[in-house]
Amino acid sequence: MVMEMLSEYNRPNDKISELLKSGELLSIRRGLYIPGSELDLPTPDLFLIANHLRGPSYISVESALSYWEMIPERVYETSSVTIKTSKNYSTPVGRFTYQHLSAPYYSFGIKSIRLTPQQTIMIASQEKALCDKIILTQGVLLRSIRQTMDFLLEDMRIDEDTLQQLNTSTIQSWIDDAPKKSSLQMLVKTLERL
Repeated sequence: MVMEMLSEYNRPNDKISELLKSGELLSIRRGLYIPGSELDLPTPDLFLIANHLRGPSYISVESALSYWEMIPERVYETSSVTIKTSKNYSTPVGRFTYQHLSAPYYSFGIKSIRLTPQQTIMIASQEKALCDKIILTQGVLLRSIRQTMDFLLEDMRIDEDTLQQLNTSTIQSWIDDAPKKSSLQMLVKTLERL
């Protein structure tokens, strides 16, 4: 889009360098820019930046759990899931982490949310964010209802009322194609007991 706007310049890359030096543009990574502090323009939401920084991807795990107000903790980095390799980015606007999950499981439970009239993001549903957290956290193997309740209520600090609202049949429909099948099966069994 920047190159399109600078099409009348003979050397658009030189103009981009000039805009970066003046603070009118801020480089997130090569080829991805946002308005700098010198411009009186709205800054894109961090979730939107995350969707574009490494794609295809969607916001998940702690970032999505916090967005849905399932966990009380404030999140200091934007966590996403991608079908590409896992990667971390430290940028002038924050830290972004991407963890790999394979298709077809990757494509389940993704929602499109309009944050503003100009900004729409891809984010995991409540159920998918919780499943992704279980799958992507090393050492988490849910083997009993008690252990699962401890993980959900003590470790994650998710409110029991919130857990009761989750759609277990949706989670069940993903299990055949998911990693850590037995842990997700135990999650469903635990949620159904609430």
